[in-house]
Formats: sequence, C-alpha cells, structure tokens
Amino acid sequence: MKTIKLVLIVPMLLFAISCKKDNNKTAANSNISVDVAADLTVSSVASNSLGFASVADNISANAQAVSSAGNGQAVNSTAPNAVIRQTCGSTISDSLSFSGTTNAVSIDAFYKYSQTLNCNNDSPDNLANVITFHGTFDGPRLSSSVSGTSAVTISGLASSANNFTINGLYSRKGSFTSKVDAKSSGSSVVAITVTNVTLSKPGRVITGGSANITVSGTVPAGAFSFNSTLVFNGNNQATLTIGASVYIINLLNGTYTKQ
Repeated sequence: MKTIKLVLIVPMLLFAISCKKDNNKTAANSNISVDVAADLTVSSVASNSLGFASVADNISANAQAVSSAGNGQAVNSTAPNAVIRQTCGSTISDSLSFSGTTNAVSIDAFYKYSQTLNCNNDSPDNLANVITFHGTFDGPRLSSSVSGTSAVTISGLASSANNFTINGLYSRKGSFTSKVDAKSSGSSVVAITVTNVTLSKPGRVITGGSANITVSGTVPAGAFSFNSTLVFNGNNQATLTIGASVYIINLLNGTYTKQ
C-alpha cells in the first residue's frame, strides 16, 4: 500500500523486516527455522538416511526378484531367473540390515518387510508392502535415531509396463540433533503420503510423482509443525516446497540447494 506520509515509512520498514525474520524462524507457529525443518524433511526422503527413497528402492528390487509360482511368470521381464517364487494372494516376509558410510553420512539400519502378491487373471499385478524399520544416521547437518513404518503398494509388475508405480504412506519418529542450530535439537514425527511415484525398469530410478509431507515435534523452545510438498523431478532429484522456501534435493545423498 503506497503512502506519502513520511512518518509511516519507518514503521512499515520495521514491519517488513520483522516479517522477513518471522518467515525464517517462526513460520507455521514454529520454534525452529525453515532450514532445520528442511533438514528433517530431506532426511526423511533421502536414501542414505532411512528415507522413503530407500524404501522405494528396496521394494522395487523385491518386485524385480519375484515371480508367480503358479505359472512361472516373472514379475518383471528383466528378472527371468527370479530367486523368489510367490503364489498369487500369498504373503512372504524378509528382513534387511546394513551399516556403513555414504556421502559423509554414516548409517545403521534394520528393515522388516511383509509383501503380498496380488494377481489379475493369475498374472502378477501388484505387491502390497508393510515395512517396519529402525536405525540411526549421522550426517553433516543432522544426526538422528528413528523408527517407523511404511504401507505402500507397488504396481506395474507386468512385463509390458514401462515403470513401477508406488502409492502409500511412510512415517517415522525419533530424536534428532541439528548441527547447524544448537537450539534445534529434540524430537520429531514425520508423515509422508506418496502419490504415483514412478521408478524406471530395470534401473529403479525415481522418475516422477509427488508427496505431501508433515514434520512436527518439540525442541527446548516449544513445539513446531511444517507442511510441505515434494515433486520428484527424475535424475535422483526432487523439488521441496515449504511455505515460500524452495529446495532442490538429491534423493541419494540428501544434499540440497535453496532457491
């Protein structure tokens, strides 16, 4: 709003400066900065911090390795010598644990999988996955101890399908320590809803899709809560939007650039 009264200019400038500071520190009734919220969100998505991308990769690997025991048809034509044979409608379970350091992030993780093979006219159609996991990671900006669950369905199992497609939920909770803001350490809860996330065959690279993400928790200053959207761009990249802040993230190593 324009004004010619000089006396109003200083208060308006002060108000603008105040709003700018609030956007970084107190947006969405928060007690952490938007950048720390981005750290929590990105770690919940990236592969090397027990994020959704690691779940997507693991269940798509399972999809490529499974064949229907009823007719011997491989779920994916790129896996003619599938090592797991599963009957339509049956559920099998497996677990995976690993530790190591990737891209300056050390990780110790355990996953337990339960997958049900759903068929259409005796041909594999989709795998319904229920996953529980727990572990720790320690990176340049954040360290955390988390546990969580994921209920996701991966379709596109027919050999004629060009991509796998994942829909479902991913959630986790735990403690965290920020290495960029000493006052931003506490507990967090993350909930992710993924929609039509596509992965290439046979490379299993995420090529598209979207997600809605909620990150909430507490720090010494009080509670915080942020809502964000994520668009998967392909080439192991995604665009994260938290309010007015936009980040381009690497799904493999969890690094990002703020736009």
